[in-house]
Order: sequence, then C-alpha cells, then structure tokens
Amino acid sequence: MQESAPSNQKHIQEYLSTFCFGDLYTRGGLDLKTRELLTLCIITALGGAEGQLKAHVQGNKNVGNDKGKLIAAITHCLPYMGFPRTLNALACVNEIIPEN
Repeated sequence: MQESAPSNQKHIQEYLSTFCFGDLYTRGGLDLKTRELLTLCIITALGGAEGQLKAHVQGNKNVGNDKGKLIAAITHCLPYMGFPRTLNALACVNEIIPEN
C-alpha cells in the first residue's frame, strides 16, 4: 500500500500500518481469525468502505474463515446494520469468493 501511495499521502498509509496492523492486530486476547471476522463486520456496518471490505474478505479467506462463516457473521449483524449494507457486504464476499 505504501509503495503505491502518492508521496504526499504516504504518511496516511504509514499511520494505518503502524496503528491498525502494528498495534491492534498484534494485541493479545483474540485470535487472528476472530479479529478478521470482527473487522469485516465493523467495516460492513460503517458502510461506504467496499474497497476495504473486499480486502478484509480476502484477509478472512487467508486466515481460514470460509465463505459460510463470513455469510453467517454478516447475517448475524443484519438487524444492526440494515439490508443495504448487508447486501453490499454479500456482493463483496461473492466477488472475492465466487461460488464453486
């Protein structure tokens, strides 16, 4: 991410990497699969962050959370985040992890 950022914006990518992935993802208490699943749900609930959502769908896949688990987590959050955000999240999941 940092390499492709314009030079006047590299500091934002550095902040992101240091804070989110350095400080938060390395904390104890939750395993990486749970952290990724929570991150997916929170970004979904925020809305308007489909690029980041797709990245975390891939991140979930990379740590071993399968498509069924992602759909189950998103479904659980439906009453809290609403149908539009849920449908957007499912579209991202389906784009990154198509049906076999």
